[in-house]
Amino acid sequence: MSRELSRLYRVLAEDTDGQALMAPEQLRRRADRRARNRAAVGALAAVALLAGAAVGTQIVLAAGPDSRPGPPAGTPTPPSVPPTQNTPAAPSPTETGPTLSRTPGTSPSTGRPTAGTPTSIPDRAFFTLAAANDTGLPPQFRPGPVLPALCGAEPGESNIVQRRARVLAYRLASTPKGYVPDGSYRHSITIYRTGRADDALRELRQAVRNCPEQEVTGGVTFRLRLLDGGGYGDESVLFEMRTPYRDINGDPTGGDEVRLIRAVRIGDVVTVLWEQGWENTSSDRSQVDADSRRAVTAIRKWLM
Repeated sequence: MSRELSRLYRVLAEDTDGQALMAPEQLRRRADRRARNRAAVGALAAVALLAGAAVGTQIVLAAGPDSRPGPPAGTPTPPSVPPTQNTPAAPSPTETGPTLSRTPGTSPSTGRPTAGTPTSIPDRAFFTLAAANDTGLPPQFRPGPVLPALCGAEPGESNIVQRRARVLAYRLASTPKGYVPDGSYRHSITIYRTGRADDALRELRQAVRNCPEQEVTGGVTFRLRLLDGGGYGDESVLFEMRTPYRDINGDPTGGDEVRLIRAVRIGDVVTVLWEQGWENTSSDRSQVDADSRRAVTAIRKWLM
């Protein structure tokens, strides 16, 4: 054996003798620790795999049915079926509360007018006299009664939202300018709660029927009766008040003084033309009819 080879063997023997062998108990503990480390690493990997699978499932469910993967290649696709329209189920009474019966256009709790019903009356809602009937006297807005006394009845008063009234003088087309007026109106416009204007006209008809005679200031008694309304607006009521002409002593002089009153309903609005005359003149039916038409036209334009 060569000298170099002998030296190498000697060095190897010295290194091996310098390393003490591990006791059996230490060797066993090291082996057990390595086994536990491998088990822990495996468990962590399994948890990470399950978490990734859960996140993927949530993404698929959140995306909805259209995002689910399609069938494998080569799988026959079933024929498409038209989608069925989903009809929402009627809510139960416990979900909606009790059903409230009300007139359309009113608040379910108060019955007061909603946004669709006017609550104020502008000047433009009142008609303008024809040029041939204009006296040059401006109309005057004044508070006061809009109907004659009807034996104490107050038709429609409990359902009023707003009211305005004016006094308006007119002349007949045959009367020259500069002469005194031929008559005057107490002209009013009243807004009623939604659906109650027809009640007001029904009550007015009944009030006239129940009051065949009415005594007015000065002890004069008028006879009242309903006339054909003439079909103005949505509905109308026309009645007359009639009394004999009398002289200064109260004695009849022949003929009758007639006052005409027409109420016209347009939706929830009622306009009344109460012809009151001028210095003992009597109402002219053709003039009242013409001004009634003008009053209806003005209100329809306002409500448009």
